[in-house]
This record gives sequence, C-alpha cells and structure tokens, in this order.
Amino acid sequence: MKNTDDLSFDREHIWHPYSSVVHPPCIHEVVSADGVRLTLNDGRKIIDGMSSWWSAIHGYNHPRINQAAKAQIDQMSHVMFGGLTHPPAVDLARKLIDITAEPLQKVFFADSGSIAVEVAIKMAIQYWFAQGKQEKQRLLTVRNGYHGDTFGTMSVCDPDNGMHTFFNKVLPKQFFAPSPNCINDEDWSDDNIAEFREIISEHHHEIAAVVLEPIVQNAGGMRFYCPEYLRQVRALCDQYDVLLILDEIATNFGRTGRLFAYEHADICPDILCLGKSLTAGYMTLAATMCTQKVANGIAADGSGALMHGPTFMANPLACRVASESIALLLESDWQQNVKAIEQQFIDELMPYQSDKLVKDVRVMGAIGLVELHEPVDQYMDWLPTFIVEQGVWLRPFRNLIYITPPFIISSEDLTQLTTAVGTILKRLSL
Repeated sequence: MKNTDDLSFDREHIWHPYSSVVHPPCIHEVVSADGVRLTLNDGRKIIDGMSSWWSAIHGYNHPRINQAAKAQIDQMSHVMFGGLTHPPAVDLARKLIDITAEPLQKVFFADSGSIAVEVAIKMAIQYWFAQGKQEKQRLLTVRNGYHGDTFGTMSVCDPDNGMHTFFNKVLPKQFFAPSPNCINDEDWSDDNIAEFREIISEHHHEIAAVVLEPIVQNAGGMRFYCPEYLRQVRALCDQYDVLLILDEIATNFGRTGRLFAYEHADICPDILCLGKSLTAGYMTLAATMCTQKVANGIAADGSGALMHGPTFMANPLACRVASESIALLLESDWQQNVKAIEQQFIDELMPYQSDKLVKDVRVMGAIGLVELHEPVDQYMDWLPTFIVEQGVWLRPFRNLIYITPPFIISSEDLTQLTTAVGTILKRLSL
C-alpha cells in the first residue's frame, strides 16, 4: 500500500523535470540501485541506459565511493567555504588541475552544471570590466546548444528550438552562429566557419566570450561535429581577443572517448565547465576552471573578487566523492571500456538506419543515439512504461532515443539496451 501511496502523492504534489503538474508524467519508483540496475518498487530490476543523465559512469552503489562518502560523513559533511578550506576541496582541486590542460590553474567549485556555466559567464564579463572594456558584455555561441536553465545560461541556449522560448523577451540578447555541420575533419570546408567568423569579426568589441559544447551538442539535439571547428574557433578567439568558454558538463570524464572532449581538437579553453559525472552521480557538484590569465585579468582593477559564492560551495562530502570517482576512473581501463561500448553501438545501432522511422544514427564513445523523423512527445503517456517492460530504462526526448550507459556495463546488458531501441521502433511503427 505504501508504494501505491508514494506514487499517488508524487503525482499530486511533486514537480518533475520539464513536466506539467496538471498533466504529470508517467513515473516509476526506484527503491535501490546497484551496478547498472535500478530496482523498482514492485521488485523488477531494469538496466539503466542513461547513467542518470550521463553522470553514473561507475554504475550505482560502488563500494569504494560508498566507503569514501561514509568516511567523510564521520569527519564532516559540510562546512562553509567562506574564509575556510578543507582537505577534500584541496585534494579535488589538485586532481582537476593535474588532469586538465596545463594553462587551467584556477578552480571555482559550484553547485550544478548550470551554475558552473553561469560562473564562467560572470568570469568573462568581469574579466573585460576589469580591463576597462565594459562594452564587452555579450556572448557568441551556436544554434542547437544547451547550457543550463538559469537566466544567464538560458540566454546562450538555442532561442528558437530550445526549451526556453517562453523567456526570450527577458533574456540578454546574444549572438548565434549556425550549428557546426562538419562531421569529419576530412570533410572540412571554410564555409563551416564563415558566418561565425563574420559575427566575431564585426562584433568582437562587444563580445566577452564564445560559449560552446565541445564536439558534442547535447540536450539541444545530440549533434556531433568535427575537431577542426573547435580549432578554428580557438584561433578566431585569439585573433579577435575574445575568451573561449567550453561547457564540458556532459562530455567530461571520458564520455566521448577522451578524458575531456576538447582533447579531440588539442586545444585549451580560457574557461572550462565540469559537472555531471564529476561525482559519478552521487551528489551535486560542478567546477569552473580558468587560466591564470583570466584570474589575473579579473583582478586587474585592484579588487579581483569574483562575485559568486554558493552556500554549499565545495561541499566536503561532494568533493571527497568526486576525488574518489576520479581516482577510480584513472585506475580503470576506461579507454578500452568506452571503445568497446562505441564498437558495440556501431554494430548494434547502425542497422536501425534502414528503419523508415529513422533519420540518422550517431555514435561517439559511450554515446549512441537514434534520431527519428518525428518527435516522440505524443507517445510519452505510454512509452516510459513500455520501455520499462523491456527491462531497461531509457528516456527519449524530442525525436531522439539515446543511450549513455555506465562505463562498467557488460556487452550482454548493452545488447539488451540496443535491442530495446529496436523494439521501441517496432512499437512506434504500429
């Protein structure tokens, strides 16, 4: 009875992401999780193909991360970061500086991915303000991007095809170039960067920073693009004295086959945003890193105080968990695991390209997706339950069915996920 009451109460009172309380979404109650499986309130176990929105790279209930969290709780779960510091924050900052590009030497700990990007935007604007160039307050990005749900980040999400069109009249007006369309460096054409170059050339005097998701655009359409585009953007930012912010909230810590997606292009941003799998899905934590140039530039007016300070900034429990997750990742054969996932996606998802419902199939690292011609929104009253009946958890959105599994997934479990995609296509075609 309690489980039934929980679901009823949830439907009546709890607001879920991107949903209406008038027409609440179809939901399932999870009571525990272990490895790659979620256990529902009726005892069924389903394979999580989402890594809880890209984050649970080691799966669930990992004994090493659990032990690190328990040990930290016994010491302190939280202490304010204003005027104080603590070993978990110092240890995590050291790790992040060690594994990212050498120029990235400063770490600001934030609450979430959206806030990490928000802080990056503040850094860029304060940098130019301190240089006496107050006119450089706008941002340049590309269409089909997604950077978060706060007001600053919403302003650099796609204004027409994004999730925030309701707010367009109150958001800061930014510059938008066309989305990158280059799939491989071998197909590179100067036309791919022409409009971007034109915008930055004409408006660089008022542009503080370029904001991009490197190599993979995520919630804005799950689009992949070639490394040469990033190289060209980096060169243009240098040429026109504009900062480069890379939003790696989703792509960081191995998801694309490299530890960080910017490594595909062998460049370094001025500001880097990290999140999601930073704590392996255990807790909310993000980080905004920047170069010494940016940090010193913000201080050029004699103050240097970055005007942001969350209450739970650098939470010791989250920092300890993040450090353990990074150590666990680096000690593992994660590159081979991701490569194996990628190859299995190629073998098992690519055949769906011939399905009449399918527009495209794309694979990169531990990301596999099937793009449909039509959105699945109209089926969401029954589709989530149908997916669970296949023994898996996937969450299609718009016209995309995608899989971002934990790196520890077995080939058998991954096959169950890719087979479920085919079953969904058959059901949708009825």
